[in-house]
Amino acid sequence: MRRKGWRLSARRVGLYAFLLISAAFFLLPLYVMLVTSFKDMSEVRLGDLLSLPAAPSVGAWVKAWTTACTGLTCNGIQVGFWNSMRILVPSVVVSIAVGSVTGYAMSLWRPRGATLLFGIVMSVAFVPYQVFLYPLVRLFSFAGLNSSLPGIITVHTIFGLPTMTLIFRNYFASVPIELFKAARVDGAGFWRIFTSVMLPMAVPIITVAVILQVTGIWNDFIFGLVFAGRENFPMTVQLNNIVNSTQGEREYNVDMAATMLTALVPLAVYFISGRWFVRGIAAGAVKG
Repeated sequence: MRRKGWRLSARRVGLYAFLLISAAFFLLPLYVMLVTSFKDMSEVRLGDLLSLPAAPSVGAWVKAWTTACTGLTCNGIQVGFWNSMRILVPSVVVSIAVGSVTGYAMSLWRPRGATLLFGIVMSVAFVPYQVFLYPLVRLFSFAGLNSSLPGIITVHTIFGLPTMTLIFRNYFASVPIELFKAARVDGAGFWRIFTSVMLPMAVPIITVAVILQVTGIWNDFIFGLVFAGRENFPMTVQLNNIVNSTQGEREYNVDMAATMLTALVPLAVYFISGRWFVRGIAAGAVKG
């Protein structure tokens, strides 16, 4: 049987042209940021955004990390990086842990009022965050959590729960009910079934949850600005302070380097776990 030859049709040309234009549209800003970060200011002032650096240098990256000024403090963006890590790790762990348990309970155990409770939880996910800012500030001030690390971790955990509950509920609902019934017959209870049966099968959806939470929490600005406090400002707030600093010369190469440093963690997570994300979505993250 002769293999069908490859033909250059108008449809194929249009498809590839669209993909190339889309890729250029999204990659051009990244290219400009990268090449600018490796230039010195004398070359940046020439105004040729697309040209490669004549003498590439990592000086802007070093300065962005170590000595860039965020207001009156010149400790670089590294302070924001470690603050973001201190916020990110517990927020991701707690929100996924609680969301997986609530999603499991609502999918298989069906407690009384589970459908109503699930609807209430999901309705909160569609309310703009700005609506909750002032009530939360007042509540956290009363509780002594405002402008503190536990406060910002609590906020990220609370606002991550609706999405985490949704994806875990839909995933566990796609698991054959026979597995659950067999475990019940063998005498396993709520926690034994969850830890010994459900969690080992949930690695793909846990990966999806980690990617979603890491991206959302790391890129957050408004919660970090309002609830973290000056000593715990995350990397995004530190980046804003560096870019908007008006002291001395505006160093665009340092701004670009700081921006790239801020984006490295979400990019790394996507590149490392991208295929697991697709598997997790296909395995039940959008079913239900």
